[in-house]
Amino acid sequence: MDRRTFLGVGAGLGVGAALGLAATTSCATRRRTTRYQGGSSPWPLCLNSSTIRPQTLQKKIEVAAEAGYDGIEPWVGELEEFEKGGGDLKALGKEIAGRGLFVPNVIGLWGAMPAEQDAWDKSLEASRNRMRMAAAIGSQHVAAIPAPDRPDFDLKRGAEQYRELLRIGRDEFGITVALEFVGFLKGVHRLGQAAAIALDANDPDACLIADTFHLFRGDSGFDGIRHLDGAFIADFHWNDVPADPPREQQGDEHRVYPGDGILPLTGLLKDLLAIDYTGPLCLELFNREHWEQDPLVVAETGRRKILEGIAAAV
Repeated sequence: MDRRTFLGVGAGLGVGAALGLAATTSCATRRRTTRYQGGSSPWPLCLNSSTIRPQTLQKKIEVAAEAGYDGIEPWVGELEEFEKGGGDLKALGKEIAGRGLFVPNVIGLWGAMPAEQDAWDKSLEASRNRMRMAAAIGSQHVAAIPAPDRPDFDLKRGAEQYRELLRIGRDEFGITVALEFVGFLKGVHRLGQAAAIALDANDPDACLIADTFHLFRGDSGFDGIRHLDGAFIADFHWNDVPADPPREQQGDEHRVYPGDGILPLTGLLKDLLAIDYTGPLCLELFNREHWEQDPLVVAETGRRKILEGIAAAV
């Protein structure tokens, strides 16, 4: 099944209903036998918009479709800019679907989990607005980053906040809030910490956004993924890292194409199959050299390298 067939099947249910089912168990079960990319991938491939900065959001959508991706993953700042410029986000969502793409996630809810109660109460207005924008374009998820960052981040308090964010997203906007950990934060930078927050939120929709770079940078390693249920992961950012500089010195800008670095991506793909992960692999790079290149070439190269990695693993 390619991305256009996927969207076509969903049309009978309504685009919003079709795209909003990805995090549910029934959809996960149904999609275990679904193939994408002309049958060569068990996962849909998505383009994170950071990969081809500094293009406009509309150009990134165009490139994602032309390069053969199944979806596009934008950043909330792009939605804010689009709306401030007079754009209609619901119309944009229709345009995305019309190009045969879906939106697995929007990044993200910034500053959504502060330590102080007053700051938390004040943050909810911005969080709600970002949920609204993500839902307007038909996104399945919106990412909550455990920030403002602090070394003494209270995981119990974070679980309580995440539970409330999940409730607001579901009840008010029909969107699932996914928790994303960031490897270079002082607070929540490891898979285990993020899993603890999500599990202790005690909500059936709790889920994580994982990232190969953040698994490496936060020193979580990669073997822990096999202990999770695939439905617990909403979205997987896909990239690689070089051997140098050392792990502790690497930043987003050091990310390279999948397969061009040292990460054990083949083994990770095998583990994702084993745990029945059915969500997307989203190419997310911040490589400054790529930003100066033809965005279509960058997008096509990334897609090709992901497919090469899948071929080696499955």
